[in-house]
Order: sequence, then structure tokens, then C-alpha cells
Amino acid sequence: MNTDGNEESLDRAVRDFEAARPRLFGIAYRILGSAVEAEDVVQESWLRWQNAERADIREPAAFLATVTTRLAINAAQSAAARRESYIGPWIPEPVDTGADPQLGAERAEALDLAVLFLLEKLNPVERAAYVLREAFDYPYARIAEMLETSEANTRQLASRARKRLAEERRQAVDSRTHRRLLKAFLGAAQAGDMSELEKVLTQDVVSYADGGGVRGASRIPVVGRTRVARYLVAFAPRFWPPTEVRWVEANGRPAVLVTVEGAAVALLTADVSERGIERLLWVLNPDKLARYAASAAAG
Repeated sequence: MNTDGNEESLDRAVRDFEAARPRLFGIAYRILGSAVEAEDVVQESWLRWQNAERADIREPAAFLATVTTRLAINAAQSAAARRESYIGPWIPEPVDTGADPQLGAERAEALDLAVLFLLEKLNPVERAAYVLREAFDYPYARIAEMLETSEANTRQLASRARKRLAEERRQAVDSRTHRRLLKAFLGAAQAGDMSELEKVLTQDVVSYADGGGVRGASRIPVVGRTRVARYLVAFAPRFWPPTEVRWVEANGRPAVLVTVEGAAVALLTADVSERGIERLLWVLNPDKLARYAASAAAG
């Protein structure tokens, strides 16, 4: 029994997997919009890798990316049914990109929380095609192999995803402009200043609050400049006085972490274009906040 050979093989398997892990998590997270579910997929990929005939695999990173993609698609299909019964709007789980700036990608595409939010409207295979192409720059032929479809169909999948996003989202601004507008919004929201809020919100702005039924959050989106501004003014006296705010980074964009006596109660992010704030995304669900808040505190 060649114990030394088995140990060497396992050591190599661990090294190969750890080298690929950031990318695997990056793929799974973008497809699923959940760091917790992405970690589960990565763990399952490790189990598949342990049980694989590794001697026959010439490109471990390619094999692992394919396994992870297929597992993530399956997980996304299962998650879709659960999210249909979710109480109120479902916003992807935020991640602290101050701790991991790229999440394993050469390009930071499909990482912005607003983009992940819109990607949820695509089916999981379209989402995967878009992520693999735009975030990781895989050739279409390689993506076709990973998705077990033709190259022509892969191009159509990615094209449909890009078109859908372009229809629903205007060109985002740079981080400096983003922070400036979000800062102006935050000051107006804290003060309950209707006129200042209306200056930074677009005419068709939508505010989404993800409380998951746990916190007192609006269970339907609030639509339109006047309605959103009035809504914010109404809850300002109750919400803001006991809180402290901290500027953080979430999914590659400036964000605001709201705490009460050190406990996170909300993460505020926004989708910002040259017109102003297009979407407000309030993550209030404690389960989604816990992981992010712990990472931000460690940072």
C-alpha cells in the first residue's frame, strides 16, 4: 500500500483546490446571489474533487469551475422556488469586497448588488452564461462545454442577459460620484428633508427593503420620487435617531452600514446613474447582515 503516494496525491489535490477556491466562490456567488449558498456549493465541489479520478484530469481549475457552475445552476433552480415564498423583496446577500476586492474575477462585472438583483430575473443558465463571460472572460466555446450546450446557444444566452440588463439599468457612475450622491441622500434621509431627497432621486426611483419578514420593512417596493421621499420622511424620526452610520464597501460600491449599539440593523446601497439614484436597496434581514457585519468589523 503506497501511503506516501496517497498522501502526496491528496496534498496536490488540496493545493489545486485552494488555488481555485476564490474563483469557484466568485462564480457560485454571482450565480446564486448568496454567500452562504455559494460556500455550500464550493464545499460540494471539494467533495466531488476528492472523489474524482484526478489522475485523468489535466486541468484541475477547469474541471472545478465546470463542477461548481453546474452545482450552482442546480442550487439556483432550487432556490427560485424558495424565493417565491420569501416575504417581501429579495435582495442578494451583500459581501464585503474590502476584504476580497475581486472575489476571484479578473473583472468586477456582475458583482454590484444592483446587477445581482437584476440577474435574479434571468433563469439560472442565462445568469451563468453572463457571469462566466462578463466576469471571468471565458471563451464562448469553453462556456458551452461547461453548460453542456452549443456555442451558438451560449452566445444567445449571454446576449439575452446583456440585453435584459441594458433594458433595466442605466449606465452606472464612478465610485466617487456614487458616494457623493449617496452621501447627499443619507443626509437628506436622516434630516427628513423632502426637497433635498427629491433632488437626488430620479423620477422613477424604486426603493426595495429586504427584511425577510423579520424586521418592520415595507413588503412591497415603493415607486416614484414623491412616494419614496414621503416614505423616507415619514419613518425618519423613528428610524434614524438611535443609529450610527459607517461608510463601508459592499460588492465593490460605497455603502452605508447602519448600527444600533454596535449591532447591524441595515445596509444601504444604491444604484446610481448620471440622472441620480435609480434604486435604493435596504438589506434589513439579520441573516444577510450578520456575515457582512462580522467581516466589516474584522476589517
